[in-house]
Amino acid sequence: MESIQLLNTAIIKSKEKKLNQSFEERLNQVCNSPVIEILNKTISQYAETQKMSRDQAALQVVEAIRELDSIWSDYVVMEGIDRLKTMLRNPQH
Repeated sequence: MESIQLLNTAIIKSKEKKLNQSFEERLNQVCNSPVIEILNKTISQYAETQKMSRDQAALQVVEAIRELDSIWSDYVVMEGIDRLKTMLRNPQH
């Protein structure tokens, strides 16, 4: 459960990140990172334990991370909408 909390926090923090590098630099940096190496090992282990191809395992990992990102994006938007509604109801605050 701690890993999920860490991932959730990382997803939220990543929303603050400014994009100031070129596509090629960013792609090269990510592809050569230790995180990708760990994900590669994780995907291999997951594929083996679930008796599926590495392609299927990679797809499931990406889909799970995208779903977490989508959930947090929706949450942040809803939180902002709620705050706007509160501000509009109580303009003095």
